[in-house]
Amino acid sequence: MLHLRAVCPPDKTASALDILRAHAGTAHLIVHRGAAVSPEGDLVEADIAREAADEIVDALCVLDLDHTGGITLEALDTALSDAADEAEEAAPGEGADAVVWQELLGRTGEESRLNVTFLAFLTIACLLAAAGVLTNSAVTIVGAMVVGPEFGPLAALAVGLVLRRWDLVRRAGAALALGFPLAMVVTLGGALLVHVTEVFGADAFRLERNHEVDFVFSVGVPSLVVAMLAGAAGMLAMTSAKSAALVGVFISVTTVPAAGYAVVAAVAGEWSRCLQSVGQLLVNLLGIVAAAAIVLIVRRNGQRSAVGRRPLSRG
Repeated sequence: MLHLRAVCPPDKTASALDILRAHAGTAHLIVHRGAAVSPEGDLVEADIAREAADEIVDALCVLDLDHTGGITLEALDTALSDAADEAEEAAPGEGADAVVWQELLGRTGEESRLNVTFLAFLTIACLLAAAGVLTNSAVTIVGAMVVGPEFGPLAALAVGLVLRRWDLVRRAGAALALGFPLAMVVTLGGALLVHVTEVFGADAFRLERNHEVDFVFSVGVPSLVVAMLAGAAGMLAMTSAKSAALVGVFISVTTVPAAGYAVVAAVAGEWSRCLQSVGQLLVNLLGIVAAAAIVLIVRRNGQRSAVGRRPLSRG
């Protein structure tokens, strides 16, 4: 269940209540007259089934409440109520399969922004990847995969393309197009320092000996397959609120490790490996976005079909 809170101008409260009363997925409807101070108006609250959230929010947006008032949603961990159980049963579709599009837009929109935190995590992840290459440590490479924050902008790109939100596409594209080069430049400085000081040993840059991490630069059809499977799993996790599954996605793609390997290979003068690593990076980025977009399209069409087969109003 989700808890919905809507600030309504007084002249639109009745219409908002009608929308919520009419939908089978609504329970615990409450109205506080004149409770809202800024903006002024009434406060309407309800618990709604996750699978009903998208339809209800869209209907409230038709009333222009997202501009003249406000609409917020928050997840409920526990709801002990027969009315809530009945709402979940009556709502069209299944909660695990439901996509709350406004929630997805808000989440990906926030994660797609180019900011200091994003750059810091991406840079640390690239440095970890470079350290993993130099020490021939697959475990360190996996750590770099987990730390990397790049799935947020990649997911935002997919959402923006499917929903034709070009502002989201531009913002996510800028985060990736600027973030990776900046992180790689910092990593280049670190790799050069290691090369001069030989802090990792004199043979650290003899990459032909580091067979444990060869998978990072070996680009091919398997790379694309893995990237697309990871992108599909990641988008399923985001749209079904199963965030724990995202960890599995992070440790299955070689975006950040490929960027780190490319830098180390360039310092070592291994230009063939450097170019292959860049190719690996691009293949993974494109594969993740393509698969995530396909999942969104399939889920949107499936959700529309489910809604069309079931009544939305209380009988």
